[in-house]
Amino acid sequence: MKNGLLIWNLALTLGCGYLFFAHFTGKKPGASSKGASRDGQSGTAEKGAFKIAYFEMDSLAANFDMVRELKSEMLKREESINGEIERMSKSLQQKFNYYQQQATSGALDQAQSEAASQEMKNLDNEIKNRKQTLDSEYSDFVMRRQNEIKTKIESFLKEYNKEKDYSYIVSYEQGLFYYRDTAYNITADVIKGLNASYKAKKN
Repeated sequence: MKNGLLIWNLALTLGCGYLFFAHFTGKKPGASSKGASRDGQSGTAEKGAFKIAYFEMDSLAANFDMVRELKSEMLKREESINGEIERMSKSLQQKFNYYQQQATSGALDQAQSEAASQEMKNLDNEIKNRKQTLDSEYSDFVMRRQNEIKTKIESFLKEYNKEKDYSYIVSYEQGLFYYRDTAYNITADVIKGLNASYKAKKN
């Protein structure tokens, strides 16, 4: 459960990486690869040139309100799941201790002992099934919210790029890209724009 956001970050990064390398492997000869103007303007690409901008995924995850709310909700749900399973397990242990005391004192006959054993087995299965259901619901929730965040980012970048004219905008993750020119870092623009859009939608 706690790896939900890590999986989401990896999926976004691999997707962007695939597009990035697919472009270069299929790039036509003579395509422009000149750098963008470095006059201090935030991410404006030269018309007709092949340009790639990037944003820092770690910074976005730490500062985008929608992601922070998801992290908070994930933590609450994890605590709720763990609390419910802990209560059920505690109840099972108490029931086990009770039957064990009864058996030790000779208060249970053969039929009662078998019934107690079956009850314990049923309760154990109930806990396992409940945990499986809760975990599945949690995973569905995380996946659904991650897709919402991904769609939100994609929609924002589509609008953002109408004026910037980049060929690609990718998320930067260490281990996938080994060099990036900070002149094309649009992280601040992305975080600011996403939070403004998300706040307006909530209001």
